Amino acid sequence: MNSKKLNIILMGPPAAGKGTQSELICKKYGIAHISTGDMFRSAIANKTELGLKAQSFISKGQLVPDEVTVGLVRDRLKNPDCKKGFLLDGFPRTIPQADSLENMLKEDKMGLSSVILLVADDNELIDRISSRRVCPKCGASYNLKSKKPLKDNICDTCGSTLIQRPDDCASSFKVRLDDYHKKTYPLVDYYKGKGLLREVNALQDINDVFKDVQKVLDEALR
Repeated sequence: MNSKKLNIILMGPPAAGKGTQSELICKKYGIAHISTGDMFRSAIANKTELGLKAQSFISKGQLVPDEVTVGLVRDRLKNPDCKKGFLLDGFPRTIPQADSLENMLKEDKMGLSSVILLVADDNELIDRISSRRVCPKCGASYNLKSKKPLKDNICDTCGSTLIQRPDDCASSFKVRLDDYHKKTYPLVDYYKGKGLLREVNALQDINDVFKDVQKVLDEALR
């Protein structure tokens, strides 16, 4: 693998700020942002077969099955923009997905530079989620406490009225947290065992989180 190219995974519980940090990282380092959330939202909006299937799980606050997600990511990694490096946001979420990813990368003679884990306490996240708002049109995410839109309740990017997603209510969010701890958190040991995992405190100010993330990525580029 080219040591000057970043192929990274950004992990963390829901509402830990992965979307915000992903945007900052991809802008700074010029790599492709591969967000399963964005891909599913597009499929749902277009009412594709995949989108309708994904929606049946997402609306209940559940994770989309591996076979659906893996196929989608496999196709995305073949796009030309990924040759410059990529950031995976929302994938892998399970050990089988991580194994599938490793096999995909081996087939294309690629590897991972680093896996960053955004660390946050569950109770803090439950408090944070009540302030999250999203744009139903372009998918941009905001937080009324830490990342406010320039105009109240209006998306900076496309001017649409922001909403609170149904799965951001306390009961649905707890389901997502439970899923994360049961299915995704085991990846911490998986990537620790490969010497790739680095932890960053996600409950700092957004800029401070990014400074810590930059330290990890700059080290990976050396």
